[in-house]
Amino acid sequence: RIMHMKNKVTIALSGNPNAGKTTVFNAITGARQHIANYPGVTVEKKYGTVNHKGYEIEVVDLPGTYSLTAYSLEEVVARDYLVNEKPDMVVTIVDASNLERNLYLSVQFMEMGIPVCLALNMMDVAKKRGIDINVDRLSELLGIPVVPMVARTGKGKEELLAQVAKGIDKPASPLFISYGQDIDKALDEMEEII
Repeated sequence: RIMHMKNKVTIALSGNPNAGKTTVFNAITGARQHIANYPGVTVEKKYGTVNHKGYEIEVVDLPGTYSLTAYSLEEVVARDYLVNEKPDMVVTIVDASNLERNLYLSVQFMEMGIPVCLALNMMDVAKKRGIDINVDRLSELLGIPVVPMVARTGKGKEELLAQVAKGIDKPASPLFISYGQDIDKALDEMEEII
């Protein structure tokens, strides 16, 4: 059986507002950008392409959100895109100096069973604030690739693309988090109905 190498892949960039998502998007795609709107809404859809080691990677810049709870139009658009378009990977950009608050969104993607790569942006700011992150340990605990970056200067861009290319064909199984017996039972029942 010949393994079919998928040369055209789509990745979605996601992250909290102010985590530097646009900077990462610009660093990766350069001038090769297009702007449209998501169907039926006025939310801007930015996308671009980059070629990396035989892969043509389409990069979609999702609206900045804090979660996927669908309270805002941006959250609905981001969630619908992920569910309907099924990108090959989500690169979630987090502010390394504000890690705890930023990881919530990443965990939601992991629960959806989408392959995730974590881009730890603003490592320089974290360092200035005396925050030291053990990148390897974080990657091990989350079970996903973690790439330290300073997107402003382009630092970590190549490493990020390399991780994307490496992780594209690895199937992700949804992360299971127990929210306690009562909630888990209710979730199971709701899931069946949905």
